[in-house]
Amino acid sequence: MSLEANLALIKERIKRSCIKSNRNQNDVKIIAVTKYVDVDQTKEVLDLGLEHLGENRVQNALPKYEKLQGRGFWHFIGRLQSKKVKQILGKFDYIHSLDRLSLAEEIDKRAKQLGIKVKCFVQVNISKEETKTGVEPENLLDFIKEVSKFDSIQLVGLMTMAPYVEDKELTRPIFRKLRELLEQINDQNILDYKLTELSMGMSNDFEVAIEEGATFIRIGSLLLK
Repeated sequence: MSLEANLALIKERIKRSCIKSNRNQNDVKIIAVTKYVDVDQTKEVLDLGLEHLGENRVQNALPKYEKLQGRGFWHFIGRLQSKKVKQILGKFDYIHSLDRLSLAEEIDKRAKQLGIKVKCFVQVNISKEETKTGVEPENLLDFIKEVSKFDSIQLVGLMTMAPYVEDKELTRPIFRKLRELLEQINDQNILDYKLTELSMGMSNDFEVAIEEGATFIRIGSLLLK
């Protein structure tokens, strides 16, 4: 199937999930995970009207960014090494994998040099899988308090990844827990502003994530088959 046909099917599934959970379809944004495709296919994604692109390797993403002249909104969705921060700031609009204070310090330092604020999601390891990174849920509130001290970081929400399972209903408690943590942060007024975004759900489980409140879903294989 064509990219256009794949996108139409995804949008229909998003619509059904939003109807089921009484949500506005416009509140769910697709991040097209273009990390495995070349610049021509990435351009095709943008030409179809998808504005958000997800990349997880700095060395692969930057040549695409340059060739596409900064079109779209760029999301860094992989584990970010502190030494790579200076290469992506000013180009990537969002970082989804803020998971340690040393990374926050580097982002803040480099952002100050550029005179910008960086939009970040805190990655939370809800499933506590050893193969996944992220802040432990029980440490999240303290982590948020520490990160709030950095003037050049703007926290926008939380991100998590669920285990890959055949029965996608098994992912529901993970997505629900992330939403509850975001609500807890907002209820306790830990920040002087509200977190509004939940980055959760991928090709295999995005419908459940939407039903539990996802505002950004990261779609790769289902779109770019």
